[in-house]
Amino acid sequence: MGYDFDWVSLQRAWPYLLQGLQMTAFLVAASMAAGIGLGTLLAITRIFAPRPVAALVAGYVNLFRSIPLILTILWIYFLMPVVLRSVTGDPNLSVGPIYAALVAFVLAESAYYCEIIRAGIGSVRAGQMQAAQSLGMSPWQAMRHVILPQAFRNMTPSLINQTIALLKDTSLVYVISLNDFLGAASKVGQRDGRVVEVYILVAVVYLVLCTAGAWWVTWLQRRKAAAAI
Repeated sequence: MGYDFDWVSLQRAWPYLLQGLQMTAFLVAASMAAGIGLGTLLAITRIFAPRPVAALVAGYVNLFRSIPLILTILWIYFLMPVVLRSVTGDPNLSVGPIYAALVAFVLAESAYYCEIIRAGIGSVRAGQMQAAQSLGMSPWQAMRHVILPQAFRNMTPSLINQTIALLKDTSLVYVISLNDFLGAASKVGQRDGRVVEVYILVAVVYLVLCTAGAWWVTWLQRRKAAAAI
């Protein structure tokens, strides 16, 4: 017995699906920006800080790279309110799913970005720092104006790849009932009895976005290779 596809229901539900897609885009953009910022600080600390501090950062990175992301989301969503209530004394204090998701993604992704950025800094020749300091720059000025710009150019493809992984990971927010693109599509499919159609649409959208990101990485790598010749 054949299956009768009905795509009209998706057209009617598109405004709701678009809201979910906007939530996914917000989670990716905010988590990427904050994750790269925190990851940069962690990478610099791990490279240049005293050994005990660097060891603490390494422990942080290893922790969040070792545990499943879905577990981090659940930890933040269920445990953070308990901690905040004990600190503030407010028994009614709660953490919404958006804030819980953002905190979880930033904590987890910053650990991955940290290792990417640390490798990017290591790819810059050591003489660059010495040359900058010989011109009168402080170590921080040399890092900011000389080392990091070169490092980010070198590691842009890796950062994009990690962001593509982040895009796919945002679908895990269903566990805390946050209405992202996949969550909105699931609700539409169950409501209208068109689960097959909505999941095909979700797969196509993620495929297009991830393929575009992968193409961008390939283009950057070819451009870098051509410039090196």
